[in-house]
Amino acid sequence: MATKASRSAARLMMAPAVVLLLGWMLVPLIMTLWFSFTKYLPMRGDSIANGLDWVGFENYGRFVTSSSFWPSVQTTLIIVGGVLVITVALGIVLAILLDQPMWGQGVVRIFVIAPFFVMPTVSALVWKNMFMDPVNGLLAHIWKFFGATPVEWLSQASLPSLIMIVSWQWLPFATLILLTAIQSLDSEQLEAAEMDGAPVLKRFWYIVLPHLSRAVTIVILIQTIFLLSIFAEIFVTTGGAFGTKTLSYLIFQRVLESQNIGLGSAGGVYAIILANIVAIFLMRIVGKNLDA
Repeated sequence: MATKASRSAARLMMAPAVVLLLGWMLVPLIMTLWFSFTKYLPMRGDSIANGLDWVGFENYGRFVTSSSFWPSVQTTLIIVGGVLVITVALGIVLAILLDQPMWGQGVVRIFVIAPFFVMPTVSALVWKNMFMDPVNGLLAHIWKFFGATPVEWLSQASLPSLIMIVSWQWLPFATLILLTAIQSLDSEQLEAAEMDGAPVLKRFWYIVLPHLSRAVTIVILIQTIFLLSIFAEIFVTTGGAFGTKTLSYLIFQRVLESQNIGLGSAGGVYAIILANIVAIFLMRIVGKNLDA
């Protein structure tokens, strides 16, 4: 049993790491808040040493009244929602299939998980040039084989294309988490249900799916945090055109146009607020499974 002295020693040893972690998180956040109330133009030769022009909430007003602000928020939520639906649904299916005994099971699992370790820019370039190119892409050749006109995916179906690309990247993560959860399921429950004559769908609905609820919750929460800041895939594929401009890409674009770090910082604060709203919503809807 831990004594008071051992607990104090543990806190003392953990203190440097905690202070470093808090500094790593709080310093950029404080600087973002500070810059958001100023007019800071370092790309035009301004520097902090020369002083910053305090503008109050002007940057916030300029950013939120932009005609692209609400469409970018909507696009962000559509991409996040689409990717979550695909990765959770297919992740459950793949996890169940990978849990079945098969020849070369380990190799198959490695290939399924491998896309998660590919850099977003690389995977986006692969999809753009090897699969979705309307002239030489693999999908174009398949369309031509069946006598159909190839689709210009990144212009005619830009949002579905981005959702497909990002889902391909995050599907291995969801599959890995869900596979781990399935492997912890007590097989005796399934065997008992099978002996009682329960069909496959009912066994899945009443035994497997409830058991996966906590894992699904974790997948949704973690993926949402990262997907709200999606940028690289859009930069590489559409450049924000064809209705694919997310909030993070809009921040990048506004900084380049105005060369005002303060305006971009105000957009960053809006992104933080959006992330917290979505996180609170998800915790209330599905996060209760963590306490079950």
